[in-house]
Amino acid sequence: QVQLVESGGGLVQAGGSLRLSCAASGRTFSIYGMGWFRQAPGKQRELVAAISSGGSTRYADSVKGRFTISRDNAKNTVYLQMNSLKPEDTAVYYCAKGLYTYISPRPSDYSSWGQGTQVTVSS
Repeated sequence: QVQLVESGGGLVQAGGSLRLSCAASGRTFSIYGMGWFRQAPGKQRELVAAISSGGSTRYADSVKGRFTISRDNAKNTVYLQMNSLKPEDTAVYYCAKGLYTYISPRPSDYSSWGQGTQVTVSS
């Protein structure tokens, strides 16, 4: 079972930046797609960004141009750089390992999840 540990969340003012990191255990990290999801109170978990094993990326429309997902296979780590943060970005952010090499927007296509890290953006 792959373990995922997120870090980097916190409280930031609107317009600020945060960088989330997700460190994964295991030898097969580079094979699978990885995703960042978020869940705000009373809302469904949604895909924020995903990256395939080959480096292709996908973003939610609400974060395009502001967030960047990347991965370092040598470090078994995936990152989410978040710039120009808005109050509506406030949520718990989860890292997830996909079941496949390609990108999927569906939470059911991800087999391992981190514990989540809180991101709060004040206005």
